Amino acid sequence: MRDLNEENITDAVLERISHAPNRRIRKISEALVRHLHGFIREVEPTEAEWAAGIAFLTATGHRCSAARQEFILLSDTLGVSMLIDAINHRLPGAATETTVFGPFYVDAPEFAAGSDISGYSAGSPMYVSGTVRAVNGAPIGGATVDIWHSDRDGFYDLQRAQERPGTAGRGRFRTDAHGAFHLWTVRPSAYPIANDGPVGKMLAAQGRHPFRPEHIHFMIQASGYRKLVTHLFASGDPYLDSDVVFGVKTSLIRRYEEHLRGPAPGGRTMEGVWFSLEHDFVLAVEAAP
Repeated sequence: MRDLNEENITDAVLERISHAPNRRIRKISEALVRHLHGFIREVEPTEAEWAAGIAFLTATGHRCSAARQEFILLSDTLGVSMLIDAINHRLPGAATETTVFGPFYVDAPEFAAGSDISGYSAGSPMYVSGTVRAVNGAPIGGATVDIWHSDRDGFYDLQRAQERPGTAGRGRFRTDAHGAFHLWTVRPSAYPIANDGPVGKMLAAQGRHPFRPEHIHFMIQASGYRKLVTHLFASGDPYLDSDVVFGVKTSLIRRYEEHLRGPAPGGRTMEGVWFSLEHDFVLAVEAAP
């Protein structure tokens, strides 16, 4: 293959790829070449712009560490993570909708029903309860419900690990025979994603803010059902329509009910403002292999 130019080089690369023995690798590689070459033809970058693009990807790689994955951040902020989530979770209508996993999950200790998982996290007390059910309405007992969220300042316990060891604002619960779970924690907050690296510079160049609306993460698993990874977002949050990672769905927006003093679940008597959140989660049946 000689004398290649902008008219024939794409076909030359595709012909070379066509001999890949693995069909899936061949399909992915061919699509990558077609779309990448199409992108180049559309924007016609200068050599300096192409070098800047390579430098951006290089800097993104350098920013990755055991505690931070800048490429996931890039995928999230370009909407790719949510697109992949949508393609891989085409669920029946009654099933709870999914959203992005996020970078702050770690295995958490299991707590008894009604426990307080706030740890050292600061914030207004919040009571979280709900049920886990099948699409047909049947309760799912023994399901594991992982919950994690930020504190009132928008920080997760992982971000405070050096100064405050231990978990806070995260825990695992099991549903009872009626599919129910309940716990105490503190109300989280909206927060900016890490924007001190290449992705943050990209957002600034695009005229975008780095904020996620207030939310609580849930991961629910039960034998015979598809794993559910989702959030519940606080209604009224100013970032619901501009979530930097495009993760908000209307069905996942819930009112965080405000209460003032008085009796509360679990025999508590509250002195000030506290909140409650209740939601029923619906799991889809695991598809046959």
